[in-house]
Amino acid sequence: MRTGTGRFGYVVRRLLQAVPVILAILALNFLLLHLAPGDAAQVLAGEAGSASPEYMAQLRERFGLDHPLWARLLLYVKNMLSLNLGFSFRHNMPVLDLILQRLWPTLLLMGVTLVLSVGAGIVLGLLAASRVGSWRDTLISILALISYATPLFWIGLMLIVVFSLKLDWLPTSGMETVAAFHEGWARVADIARHLVLPAITLSLFYMALYTRLMRAAVLEQAGMDYVATARAKGLSEGRITLTHVLRNAILPVVTMAGVQMGGLLGGSIVVETVFAWPGLGLLAYQSLFARDFNLLMGIFFLSASLVILVNLTVDLLYTFLDPRIQAA
Repeated sequence: MRTGTGRFGYVVRRLLQAVPVILAILALNFLLLHLAPGDAAQVLAGEAGSASPEYMAQLRERFGLDHPLWARLLLYVKNMLSLNLGFSFRHNMPVLDLILQRLWPTLLLMGVTLVLSVGAGIVLGLLAASRVGSWRDTLISILALISYATPLFWIGLMLIVVFSLKLDWLPTSGMETVAAFHEGWARVADIARHLVLPAITLSLFYMALYTRLMRAAVLEQAGMDYVATARAKGLSEGRITLTHVLRNAILPVVTMAGVQMGGLLGGSIVVETVFAWPGLGLLAYQSLFARDFNLLMGIFFLSASLVILVNLTVDLLYTFLDPRIQAA
């Protein structure tokens, strides 16, 4: 009971601490976007082929751009805290509805990427550390270094060339074959085929990071006193590794996975653009060129909230992985 109460109090404190962080992120997003050249009125005027002062004034009044910057900032923060994310002039619909439509494809891509990268990184790091200096360790280290150094967009393009254009095994873009009108498990299988290349592309960079981190953590834990004590008791190397070393070595990987959540969202913009994956990343890329600031700020707000929530989840997960860490 005390442990459950302590965790609940910890969650409440962390949520209260997140409030000023969210407010700071809202203010910074607003100011940085509005300091950039151009706005929605200029984009629409350019598309309409008319940029008369009267037309520009009407557009700025329509989008609330005729008010001072500080007044727009206060109104923006007030609306965001009440989940009124505004209206997207480009898509002609509320921002919240548009984001909710594109949210689950991004969550699907990020979830699969997280499972693949963390799972493969833990396994490869453990294999490399179990035979330090061997050909297996060298091969895994070289592959991890190459994956870490190669740009995501180049990997995505090469995978499209090989597996889509040359071998014709997987689709080149999109989330599903719309014209096929699949339903049920057939639709699930179709989405899974479209998900393979984007998930692999986004996973390779983070898999390399977790592999190196896991290898270093296993080697560090292998030199601890408790490992020597376990060997003195006659335990096998496999049992020592899986029962004692793995549980402690995995903690830095879990921490890094939570920290990298923001980077994972950033990487999804590149991958979703390359594969035309209909998620928030592609939507943010399109809204940036359209100067659809309401939509951009809504995506940034949701992304920041998601990162804070994931980091809170990681902190709570720590208390289950390591009983020495108390949430209270």
